[in-house]
Amino acid sequence: MKLYVVPTPVGNLEDMTFRAISVLKEADLILAEDTRTSGFLLKHFDIKTHMQSHHKFNEHKTVENIVERLKNGQIVALISDAGTPTISDPGFLVVRQCIENGIDVECLPGATALIPALVASGLPNDRFCFEGFLPKKKGRQTKINLLANESRTMIFYESPFRLVKTLTQLSEVLGYDRKASVSREISKLFEETKRGNLRELVQYFTEHNPKGEIVIIVAGFEE
Repeated sequence: MKLYVVPTPVGNLEDMTFRAISVLKEADLILAEDTRTSGFLLKHFDIKTHMQSHHKFNEHKTVENIVERLKNGQIVALISDAGTPTISDPGFLVVRQCIENGIDVECLPGATALIPALVASGLPNDRFCFEGFLPKKKGRQTKINLLANESRTMIFYESPFRLVKTLTQLSEVLGYDRKASVSREISKLFEETKRGNLRELVQYFTEHNPKGEIVIIVAGFEE
């Protein structure tokens, strides 16, 4: 019995690893965030393993059944729509429950959006903190204020619809001249990274409507 956490491509399907394909083919069950989205991936690699929907809206109801299947000797693979499960995606609950029940959990190395964006930013990457998505409403400004003196490079995920708002709020607290970069559509056909300070990035994305999945990298505070 084992739960495999399997990263899937954030863009180009060729980023899928040979081992990931092998694990998904050999598993008894694949837990997928969206079975329709993952269906395209599985079809591309001729993976016929049965899928079960597992997302933030049903994971509390399904986790006990999944643990029981694992205890009965099944091998289960957990995937999300893109990237590594549990990183701003569902999966933490089932991983925790497996560990608490003595079930082996193994996470395969593979795709995630934050590391390529960090490296491509040109900002210091020896020390960094991943903040994921900022709160949409309650606690959003408080969270940004708490980061005013963060000395490590900061990484955020954001939707294209809130990008300009987020960059503006960050600039108001961290300073308009704070260096930053915005990467979007990582590993896809129209991948783009824009670098500059927060003022310049606000201006650019105000004039150029952003699309796709977005990662914001912001330099840490320097005295």
